[in-house]
Amino acid sequence: MAPTDIEIAQAHTLRPIAEIGAKLGLGPDDLEPYGKYKAKIAPHVWERVRGAPDGHLILVTAITPTPAGEGKTTVTIGLGDALSQLGERTAICLREPSLGPVFGVKGGAAGGGYSQVVPMEDINLHFTGDFHAVSAAHNLLAAALDNHLHHGNALGIDPRAITWKRTVDMNDRALRQIVVGLGGKSGGVPREDGFLITPASEVMATLCLASDLEDLRERLGRIVVAYTTAGKPVRAADLKVHGAMAALLRDAVKPNLVQTLGGTPAFVHGGPFGNIAHGTNAIIATRLALKLADYVVTEAGFGADLGAEKFVNIVSRVAGFRPVVAVIVATVRALKLHGGKKLEELTQEDLPALARGIANLEKHIENVTRVYGLPAVVAINRFQSDTGAELDLLEGRVRNLGVPVAVVDVWARGGAGALNLARQVVALAQRVQSLPAGKAADPKGDGRKVRPPEGAAEGPGLEDAYPDGFPGGLRFTYELDEPIKAKIEKVAKQVYGAGSVAYSAQAERSIRRLERHELGNLPVCMAKTQYSLSDQPELLGRPEGFTLTVRDVVPSAGAGFVVAITGEILTMPGLPREPAAERIDIDRTGRITGLF
Repeated sequence: MAPTDIEIAQAHTLRPIAEIGAKLGLGPDDLEPYGKYKAKIAPHVWERVRGAPDGHLILVTAITPTPAGEGKTTVTIGLGDALSQLGERTAICLREPSLGPVFGVKGGAAGGGYSQVVPMEDINLHFTGDFHAVSAAHNLLAAALDNHLHHGNALGIDPRAITWKRTVDMNDRALRQIVVGLGGKSGGVPREDGFLITPASEVMATLCLASDLEDLRERLGRIVVAYTTAGKPVRAADLKVHGAMAALLRDAVKPNLVQTLGGTPAFVHGGPFGNIAHGTNAIIATRLALKLADYVVTEAGFGADLGAEKFVNIVSRVAGFRPVVAVIVATVRALKLHGGKKLEELTQEDLPALARGIANLEKHIENVTRVYGLPAVVAINRFQSDTGAELDLLEGRVRNLGVPVAVVDVWARGGAGALNLARQVVALAQRVQSLPAGKAADPKGDGRKVRPPEGAAEGPGLEDAYPDGFPGGLRFTYELDEPIKAKIEKVAKQVYGAGSVAYSAQAERSIRRLERHELGNLPVCMAKTQYSLSDQPELLGRPEGFTLTVRDVVPSAGAGFVVAITGEILTMPGLPREPAAERIDIDRTGRITGLF
C-alpha cells in the first residue's frame, strides 16, 4: 500500500531553516525562526534587496477542477523542485491552507506525495499564526462596530445597512446567519449578523495586497463596514481601530519561509480563497522572492477563469508583476468529467468523454494566451488510473493546438517527475526575455502576436509551439476607468464565454452606490463557482452564450477592489457528511496521523 502524504512528510529529514535561507542569500540575522524548520523574513531584507533585478515569475493555473482538486499545488511544488534540479536558483510562493478545507473535503493542502512543503502538519494547522491574527483583527473591527452602536451611535450608522460580518477559520454553516446583541440592554443592540470563513475576510485580502506594514494600516482604515442613515459609507478609520488592527497583524505581514521535500525554499504566506477573493499569496512574499531567486513559481486559485484572471487584473496591477510563462494544470479525470463522465466513474477509461471534455482545456488555453497574452505550457498531472491511450490522446490534442505540453508525475517522483516541464518553462521564459523591448510586458496590448526572434532558445516539444506567433505580453481585460458593469461584462464574455449578464435589483442599487461614492474605478473581483466556467456548477465542459447573474456587488475598499457576487457562491462553507477531520488523530507522543 502506498504511503500517505503525511507518512511521506514525516519520514523526510528536514534541513534547518537557516540552511534553506542561505540558498537565497539570507543570513541568520535575516530570519526570525519559529522553531527549527520555519521562519519569518525580517523586514530589513527588503530594504537591502529592493534594487536587485527581478527573477522570472511563473504562474501556475489550471482547468476547471473536480471537487477533489487536480493537484495544482503539487505540480507547483514539483516544478519548483525540478527547476532547482536543473541548477536554477528557485523559490516557490504559495498560499497558507485554511482550516476549513483541511478539516472539510480536501484534507491537507500543502501539496502531496513527494511534492510537498514541510513541515506539513505545521503548515496545515496553526503554522505561524497568520490566520489567527487575521481573524482577530477582523473581529476587533466587528466588536468596535457593535460597541459604537451600544454607546450612542455618534456616526449615525443604520443598523440595517451594516455590511461587516464576523469571521472564523472553520467550515460552520450554522454561523452563516445569526442574531447578535441579545441579553437585554447590557448585551448591545440586537441585529442580524453572520460569519465568513477567514480566507473570505477582507482583512485577509488586504494583508495579501499590501506592500508593507504602513500600507496595510492605511488600507485597513479604508474598509467599509456600514452605511449611515444618509447613505454615507462608514469606514474602519471612522471607528479608530485600524491602527490596532495593524498592530495585531505586525508579524503576520512578514513572509513565512519553509522548504519543499526537495529542499527548495518556499514562501507560504497569506491565504485568500480563489472563488471568493483574489486567490493568490501575499504580494510582499512574491515581491521578495523575485529579488532573491532567478525563477519564482507561484499559483493562483482554481482555474484560469478565477485565480489567473484575478492575478492579471488585480495582483499584477497592484504589484506590477509580469508573469513570463503560465503553466496550465490539466488532468484526464477532470476532463472526462467535463465530457459527461460521472464523478464516481472517472477512474474508468473513456476516450470519447475525454475527447469531449478537452473543450474545457481549450478555453483555458485561449484565456491565458489570447485574453491575458501569456505564453503557456500544459502540464498533464498524471494519476494512477490514467491509461496510456488517454494520456496519448490528451497530449496529442494539446500539441495539435500548437501549445507545448508535458506529462508530469510529481506525486510519485517529486521534482524528477517534472523535469521535462521545467525545461519547457525555462525555454519559454528565454523566448519571452528575447522579445523586442515592450513586447513581453505590455499591459494593454493590441491583441497581436509576435513571432519569436531567430535563435530564440528552444526546448523539448517547443519546435511547433505557437505556429501563429508568440503571445505578445500581459494584457488586462478591462481598464479601471470603465464603469463597473463594463468590467464585469468583459470578464463574463471574454473569460467565461457568457452571452449576457443579468443584474438583480440589489446589484443595480449597489453599483449605483459604489459609483456614487467613487468606488467604481477599482478592479472587479468575481465571486463565482470554481466548478464551471459559468456561474452554474452543473454547466460543465465549455458552456457558451449563457447568462451570468450578478446578485450583488460589494466594496472591498481595503483590498482595493469591488466583489461581484454571482450564482449561489457562499462565503461560509459547510462540512461534508464525512469531513476529513474524522480521519485526523494524534498519539501520546504528539505524532499526527490522517491529515492526508
